[in-house]
Amino acid sequence: MSQPESHESLLRITEIFYSLQGETRTAGLATVFIRLTGCPLRCGYCDTEYAFSGGERMPLEQILASTAKYNARYVTVTGGEPLAQKNCLSLLKSLCDQGYEVSIETSGALDISEIDARVSVVMDLKTPASGEESKNRIENLSVIKQQDQIKFVICDRNDYEWSKAQIDKHELTNRCEVLFSPVHGQQMARQLAEWILQDNLAVRFQLQLHKYLWDDEPGR
Repeated sequence: MSQPESHESLLRITEIFYSLQGETRTAGLATVFIRLTGCPLRCGYCDTEYAFSGGERMPLEQILASTAKYNARYVTVTGGEPLAQKNCLSLLKSLCDQGYEVSIETSGALDISEIDARVSVVMDLKTPASGEESKNRIENLSVIKQQDQIKFVICDRNDYEWSKAQIDKHELTNRCEVLFSPVHGQQMARQLAEWILQDNLAVRFQLQLHKYLWDDEPGR
């Protein structure tokens, strides 16, 4: 009789899929996405509400096997909020051990200090219009690495001004690369680009490539 899987090795997975990275410095590169289930935040612009609940409990070994079949170089662990599951840390370490270039997309509301140093952390600072500004864990800024990225999702002009103030206050562009992304269908991308140019900000403007290619279809 086979032994039951240890809870220590299980994660709840919404989906594992292969697509082009739509954001960050690896945008456009073929990537395996591992989307973990669950999130303690409820951002007003969230486009992955389907990952809040449900999912399938999978052992670490099965997740690694599902990832390996794509023969990819890049792997992104995302959510929901992946760090809401404690076994996420073991998954990240195992992926690095297997030789992948690994990134994690996190809301910034949970502690990132125990993430394997080989992982590139893409961490949000939640803007006022997200509705979750109070959840920002500012202590995370003290452990941000040069290879990491901090992302601001901009809903309106107030979000833009707030984000500029955070960059100045915490000297973010000296810590790592900073990303500005307009909320798709809400903040005009061209307008945000013009604001960045007018203020000569040292940030990377980005669009969500996947929304233009696949109209935000799950699993793409």
